[in-house]
Amino acid sequence: MADKKQTKNTVQNPAEHPDVPTTAEAEKLECAEKLSDMIIESGSIISACGKYTVQCLTIIGQIEGHYILSPQTKTTKYEHIIPQLVAVEQSEAIDGLLIILNTVGGDVEAGLAIAELVAGMTKPVVSLVLGGGHSIGVPIAVAAKKSFIAKSATMTIHPVRMNGLMLGVPQAFEYFQRMQRRITTFVTDNSDISPERYNELAMNTDELVMDIGTILDGSDAVEEGLIGNLGSLNDAVSALYDMIDKAKAKEKKKNTKSARKTK
Repeated sequence: MADKKQTKNTVQNPAEHPDVPTTAEAEKLECAEKLSDMIIESGSIISACGKYTVQCLTIIGQIEGHYILSPQTKTTKYEHIIPQLVAVEQSEAIDGLLIILNTVGGDVEAGLAIAELVAGMTKPVVSLVLGGGHSIGVPIAVAAKKSFIAKSATMTIHPVRMNGLMLGVPQAFEYFQRMQRRITTFVTDNSDISPERYNELAMNTDELVMDIGTILDGSDAVEEGLIGNLGSLNDAVSALYDMIDKAKAKEKKKNTKSARKTK
């Protein structure tokens, strides 16, 4: 006797069974449940319910480096982010990446490592700064192929800082300068702001009471050439879809030429 297969509790005609979800509704619910589980587990989602399959990656709180921060601090762990970036780049199922930032900054080397990986990706990548993209969050924001910032968001530019014991010797200050040059070079290579202007904003002593640096709101960040566009979620998603459209059209054209050569 053949085993009976268990069927889903769905119907094709909703008029006959109004209390039972249709097949389309059940698929939407299942998709929503999967997205919810992914957010809880990793803070990111792979959305396959829209026009394209897009991974949304969040950079929030403080970017954690080689030292574990306190449990009271919201953190982004670079050892979690780096494998996800590699997976996005290698996966044929994922069409693009949307990075959403609301970070106070954090570990310089961890932030630069993330930024370098984002800048080296061939997949369409769009970044969106919401709330704040401060300190080492700036290189990550500008690393995307297209960058957006909300009108109400801000970005803080300041020199490199160090916590804990530091020797007051020339070698220590030389190390600070070299690290600052690494950040400045990356930011200016991946945005439209000049090194001179970026250093001028970082060394500003007239704006912050307890520190040196500059706070840029959304429109100022765009005007300075640090971020490409002023916008919000719809603008970022639309730009990402447009980039994916162009990438797919380019790939299709390339495959057509290859097919002609083989004939």
